[in-house]
Amino acid sequence: MLGDDKYVLTEEDFNNPDLLVGLEEDSALKEWLVEYVGNKFANPDSTLVNVEMITEVFAKEFPEFLLAVAEENWVRGYHQALEDINDARGVQDNSEESVEG
Repeated sequence: MLGDDKYVLTEEDFNNPDLLVGLEEDSALKEWLVEYVGNKFANPDSTLVNVEMITEVFAKEFPEFLLAVAEENWVRGYHQALEDINDARGVQDNSEESVEG
């Protein structure tokens, strides 16, 4: 525990700067997707398409895909958390044995 101080989450804690980086069109699928999303946003001042923009388009036009990805991510994260707990318990048990022994 960190004490009585409570950390308050802010919007900044959830921002991922990698989502705003422009994409390189290094495959046929990326090329098509960047063009498709760029046309959806239709910003003549910028040719930049980033992951955040693609995610927005997918959320509006293909939410089933994003839901499947989110569910899989959640399950994997939950599984990893359980593994981490079991590993931590093992470390704790080993340290208690070494102190007693």
